[in-house]
Amino acid sequence: MPVKLVRGDITQAEVDAIVNAANNRFIMGGGVAAAIKRRGGAEIEREAMAKGPVEVGEAVYTAAGSLKAKYVIHAAVMALDFKTNEEIIYRATKNALRLARSLGLRSIAFPALGCGVGRVPYAVSARAMKRAIEEEGGDLHVEIWLYEEAAYDGFREVFL
Repeated sequence: MPVKLVRGDITQAEVDAIVNAANNRFIMGGGVAAAIKRRGGAEIEREAMAKGPVEVGEAVYTAAGSLKAKYVIHAAVMALDFKTNEEIIYRATKNALRLARSLGLRSIAFPALGCGVGRVPYAVSARAMKRAIEEEGGDLHVEIWLYEEAAYDGFREVFL
């Protein structure tokens, strides 16, 4: 199934679950996490933190508060040192997809994992995510929401 690239704010995605580019303790301090917390409510962070810490590359889910989605899947792409890489992004994407399928979901929206405070180049993140989606996406409708034009361009080069 093809991946849909969307230029915009992931908190507006109308899917079963949106993915939070999380640290492994699920503290929602900046970037995508802060936007999710701001729009969906602080209860998302409280519920996520109660499930951590986890190994980097793992994923957990929470309710989505007042977001349009039903769930937030928190993909731990880094520890609190904010360091990540292509292999971790691949594992986190794969585990987020597995979790979505285990919940019986039909659609999921990802941000550009690891590209904010993790400072991974967009093309590197896109390659890792594409590989995981090809392996684990199954029949899930997958969207990747990219807030900045540079992110959209970087992902478009890999996905299209």
